[in-house]
Amino acid sequence: MVDRVYNFSPGPATLPYEVLQKAGKDVVNFQETGIGLIEISHRSKEFMAVVDETEKNLRELLNISDNYRVLFLQGGASSQFFMIPMNFLGGGQKATYLNTGTWAKKAIKEAGLFGDIDVPFSGEKSNFNRVPKDLEFDVAENSQYLYFVSNNTIYGTQFSSFPKKEKMLICDMSSDILSRPIDIEKFGLIFAGAQKNLGPAGVTIVIIREDLLDRAPESTPAMLSYRTHADKGSMFNTPPCFAIYVVGEVLKWLKNMGGVEVIEKRNIEKANLLYDAIDIDDYYRGHAERGSRSLMNISFNLPSAELEGKFINRAAALGLSGLKGHRSIGGCRASIYNAFPLEGVEKLVAFMAKFKDENPV
Repeated sequence: MVDRVYNFSPGPATLPYEVLQKAGKDVVNFQETGIGLIEISHRSKEFMAVVDETEKNLRELLNISDNYRVLFLQGGASSQFFMIPMNFLGGGQKATYLNTGTWAKKAIKEAGLFGDIDVPFSGEKSNFNRVPKDLEFDVAENSQYLYFVSNNTIYGTQFSSFPKKEKMLICDMSSDILSRPIDIEKFGLIFAGAQKNLGPAGVTIVIIREDLLDRAPESTPAMLSYRTHADKGSMFNTPPCFAIYVVGEVLKWLKNMGGVEVIEKRNIEKANLLYDAIDIDDYYRGHAERGSRSLMNISFNLPSAELEGKFINRAAALGLSGLKGHRSIGGCRASIYNAFPLEGVEKLVAFMAKFKDENPV
């Protein structure tokens, strides 16, 4: 891969190289039609076939049953922060949210515009270094749903298993969808912005149980009703064609890799390699508690901010790009999504050892 670096960025993030190559060709001439991919009509038979195949492969990879609809929406995951309560909290009903980081906080703020929001757990006092266990929080009997973020990109935390509550689950899986098997039947709705583990920015995947499509109040604008998009096959307005196409190609790549079960094993191998390097001593310090560690985003600090800056700059000069941590916790962050190669993690671990030897404290 000439002129390619190892891209540890949290999103938009690294994509399979073969997908980028194919997309580059199809942008100029899509399937030998003589029309570029970003020029072709979204209602053409060629593009409709792309949408159909993308949904089919997503259903296969996640074992999505027929009583769920798959939607390709715009507005990013952030639009789901208000679209969910707008559709499900008519009359100011109650919902329960777990505050495990920045994106959960934003969702809680938006949901408060539409209903009574209960937050039985917040990790804010510990700077969001863990996710809760089931025994740490209760869900009110009259809550319409329990909302949580499965993986927190900034703080490097992740639910290793999902909450076991007698309540409909709604989950933001933007940064770890398709990284491990999930039981779709436990959820009422799952959504994910594509730009971390699925494709480029521009499309948000929503998987919603069929019976929930009619929950929206009559006052809900058409564009913000899930029923609208389900009835129109995600074609109520012009969809983000290029982003959907790339998601489709990533899903083909994932199937060729062996599917979600195989990629989970690979993700565990990559994460363990990096966590082992962090855990050798206290030179590198992981932000997340061990029981809450993410397989996708690994946040860590060095002994000083000065050393962190030096580490990030030296790594970038060696082709290890995007390691600067989020401003809220500083330090470093390595995002190693599905498409990130094992050899990139190996090179980072080798660099970490060398840097520690050359910069003792």
